[in-house]
Formats: sequence, C-alpha cells, structure tokens
Amino acid sequence: MHLVQILLPVYDNDGHAFPASHYASVRAELAERFGGLTAYTRAPAEGLWAEDGRPPAHDDIVVYEVMVEELDRAWWRAFRERLERRFAQEELVVRAERVERL
Repeated sequence: MHLVQILLPVYDNDGHAFPASHYASVRAELAERFGGLTAYTRAPAEGLWAEDGRPPAHDDIVVYEVMVEELDRAWWRAFRERLERRFAQEELVVRAERVERL
C-alpha cells in the first residue's frame, strides 16, 4: 500500500488565490479514480525551501492524499505535469511512501 500526497499552492506567483474550481477538479479526479481522498484544506500548511544561498521562500499549501495498492508512476508523472500547468508552477511535489494498513 502507498500513501500519495499532492502539495498544491494556495496562491499564484503574484499572490492571488487560485480559483476554487482548480481544487474541485483535482478532488473530483482523485475521488473518481481512487474511490476517495483526504484533503487538508482548513488551515493551509506552509512550505519553506532555500535555493542557491538565497533567503528561504515559502508557499501556503493544501495537501491531498490518496491510498493506492499499486503505484502507477507513469500516471502520477502525467498527473503532476498537468497540475504544474494548471497551477502555473515550475514544479509541484507529488510524493509517495509505503504504508501499512492496520
């Protein structure tokens, strides 16, 4: 079993909030394909990172999670690329880890 997490930005590069429809379509696609999801949207998480010695940058993010038996890497790569275009991001984090259902 794998837990896949999708980290999505709340704001674009100009500081404007993305429309709710962006998130609704992601939720709908994940729920349809995987039968459900968990969405952490009430209090956005904060992502921090530093590159090339510059001061840290940050994003407010929402996190969507799904659990899958098999990890279809090609599908997830294509899904991430679609999200990068939709959210106008150079790179979005989509990560997976093995989990054990108890």
